Amino acid sequence: MNLRGKTVLVMGAGKSGLAACRYLQTQQCRIILADNKDRDLLLKDKEIAAFVKKGGELLSGHAMPEQITWDLAIASPGVPLYIPLLNMTRSAGVPIIGEVELAYSLTDTPFIGITGTNGKTTTTALIGHILQQCGVKALVGGNIGTPLVDSVGSFDGEYIVAELSSFQLESCASFRPLVAVYLNLTPDHLDRHGDMAGYAAAKEKIFAQQTPDDFAVLNYDDEWVQRGAANARSQKLWFSLHQRPQNGIYFDEGTLRYIVDGEERFAFAAADIFIKGMHNVQNSMAAFLAAAAIGLKPEQIAKAIYSFKGVAHRLEFVTERDGVLFVNDSKGTNPASTVQAIYAYDRPMILLLGGRNKGSDFGPLMQLIKSRVKQCIIYGEAAGEIKRAADEAGYRQYLMADDFEHAVSLAKENAVSGDVVMLSPACASWDSFDNFEQRGDKFKQLVK
Repeated sequence: MNLRGKTVLVMGAGKSGLAACRYLQTQQCRIILADNKDRDLLLKDKEIAAFVKKGGELLSGHAMPEQITWDLAIASPGVPLYIPLLNMTRSAGVPIIGEVELAYSLTDTPFIGITGTNGKTTTTALIGHILQQCGVKALVGGNIGTPLVDSVGSFDGEYIVAELSSFQLESCASFRPLVAVYLNLTPDHLDRHGDMAGYAAAKEKIFAQQTPDDFAVLNYDDEWVQRGAANARSQKLWFSLHQRPQNGIYFDEGTLRYIVDGEERFAFAAADIFIKGMHNVQNSMAAFLAAAAIGLKPEQIAKAIYSFKGVAHRLEFVTERDGVLFVNDSKGTNPASTVQAIYAYDRPMILLLGGRNKGSDFGPLMQLIKSRVKQCIIYGEAAGEIKRAADEAGYRQYLMADDFEHAVSLAKENAVSGDVVMLSPACASWDSFDNFEQRGDKFKQLVK
């Protein structure tokens, strides 16, 4: 993609948008950075202020230009692709891509891409850890927190391991990973994608450009994944908790069995995996298959999986005080993720729920809470919806908090020895925080 000297619209002044601007500046592009925030607020950011000082143009608020003057638009993941400015761009026949597509065009290094509703960050970090432990130089980035465009051009290693959200995949056109990992699909981001079919279509772009020379690592136990995989032309490797695949790995009474062309090639114990919960057994199986697909030895892969200690904000141990365990699962931003967190512990649980709903139904989650959760502390923008779900389920063991700090305080006051206090909010953090990391860090600070 030759962008030197071109005019480019960058839509969204967040982490990905600014990363795109940094690259475009090296190509002597004329850059127009657009964001719906007010100009004065945007200029409080030092990098944006420096960008404008160097001659970058800022299109702030909901301002619309009289005509399209750019050759390409790069949309940040958080920006819906059908806002008026991008509709105008599309009508003028100007291509719209995302930061991932831009990064992909800057390198010949093969990608291992990971997507799914839940488990993306853990699986991405685990694959990166496996490659590192096996002596393979890999760059880990994407939705995990590091914009790819910042580093792919200068990376001289063997693989790029990228966590990919539906927002990032939605704007991909030519992106073709050597290995595409599709973990699961449960209701999430329906406020953006409209319905499950739209959400699934975005996820399935991860293997849309693959060929029979590539690999797709797929969850046999997920109906949406199975349905989407029917369109994949790549070699399919399945992981399952219940079924023995022809090619893949499955769980068999505590043992993970790796199968190639119907024959067992390797087996190792699930109990020795440090990260807990059956969802992490699934994540480990997916990571194993991704590593095996690029030719790493099963014995080395298993050893690396055993040494992996997990990631921040996903069932992260915070502290244990007076017999009360505090766990940070701020990454649990939808009900399905919170379900996994609840099943991960067998001790009495006080669960913090709340934030901004992304179009989820809390009813099914509340049925599980009714049978397994000692007490819920409800807070945030979605508090009314969560309370209604609790009342409809006949669950009465909840307290309403004024805000996040009050929620943590109530949890600490009500916990007794043997309990686990779990932040797994089933909601996005955007009502009170910039991101789930900030929310998790605040929880850890308040606990400690």
